[in-house]
Amino acid sequence: MRKAIDSPFSPGSDTVPHVWAGRTPQLSDWRDHLRPRRMAGLHERGRTILGEAGLGKSSLVRRLTSEASAAGDWVTPQLRIPTGADPLKRVAGALLTVADQAGLAAAREKKITELLRSVERVAAAGVSSSMREQPGPEPYSALTNLLIEIGRAALRQGRSIIVIHVDEVQNITDDAALSQLLTALGDALTHEEPLTLPGGRQIDAALPLAVYLTGLPEFADMAGARKGATFARRFQTTMLAPIEDDDLIAALQPFVTEGWPVAGDDGHDERVFMEPDAQHAIVELACGEPFLFQLAGERAWYAGTSAIITAEDVMSGWDDARYEAEGHVLRILDRLPSRERQFVETMAELDPTDRTLTTIARHMGYEKGTAVGPTGQRLDRQRGIVTRGKPYTFRHRAVEAYLTTDWPDMS
Repeated sequence: MRKAIDSPFSPGSDTVPHVWAGRTPQLSDWRDHLRPRRMAGLHERGRTILGEAGLGKSSLVRRLTSEASAAGDWVTPQLRIPTGADPLKRVAGALLTVADQAGLAAAREKKITELLRSVERVAAAGVSSSMREQPGPEPYSALTNLLIEIGRAALRQGRSIIVIHVDEVQNITDDAALSQLLTALGDALTHEEPLTLPGGRQIDAALPLAVYLTGLPEFADMAGARKGATFARRFQTTMLAPIEDDDLIAALQPFVTEGWPVAGDDGHDERVFMEPDAQHAIVELACGEPFLFQLAGERAWYAGTSAIITAEDVMSGWDDARYEAEGHVLRILDRLPSRERQFVETMAELDPTDRTLTTIARHMGYEKGTAVGPTGQRLDRQRGIVTRGKPYTFRHRAVEAYLTTDWPDMS
């Protein structure tokens, strides 16, 4: 009865899982704040959503952009930036597609034709020395101008906004490329266009444009150091935290109360149920991580074929998944600089009540807490792995479980 093609769990990155859990504040921000304000011509900053791998950054924005597309908005695909790639080339290519949706390619105005040609050159060359030697606007200026023209087209329609999603932004290591990209997007976000309201009254309206940047936590330092206050004024940064257990329980509740619909062999719908003990076992294994939640759910689904997912199914499936779960946490720890990793591991060795900054510092070989204060601050504000306080606590629950318990070996 439980077939692979019917599994509603998706542990792979960049997918929108059928079993969705949490992230209500971010979903509400899009539906109730960002989109309505931009549709009304009101200024609203772009959104930067950062966090460690496995917290569902890309999946979250893909869900938002799916909703936007269904509402008739003009949406770029997820623009993932590989290491060493030129982000302006990726964004320029996507904007040309949106410009076609907006009808700009059919425009007869000479300035539109020249603008599209400029952006086509950016899509081909990016931020290269040959591009800089050519006459015409800088790459960022061409992108900004095209965004403004697309925004004007959306304003004329009065029912759509443009949504841009740039993913893996921490891979933009070239200062010039990052500066030009952020400047182009930021200038378009702050641009104002004269708009005539019913009755003849004129106002200056912001363009119907929404920008989402997603990536690892270090991007906050990269953008802040290179763009300073300008970046902060134009983009609002959210550091994602693990999902609360209550939200994960709620996501699985339909399995318990009404069952998950699947196609039966006879063509009629059947339902797969989940025991409450299985529901709680999946949540306990997930440690608040969307990736681990989907992984545990998928392996539990595959662990049997009956109409009821049991706690035994969960643990049997997890036995096959534990090495993948361990590798997931180790990749997070391995990315930490040596002092940050030492801080986290030292903190894990202490009794939870003894995890004060002074005690952590002494066990690291320093006399005063001030010697490791900046390290603790980075792990809190930039990494989202610990929470400073008296005592310090772990915010990243999978890291805590790996360092302080037998997780992921639950046998």
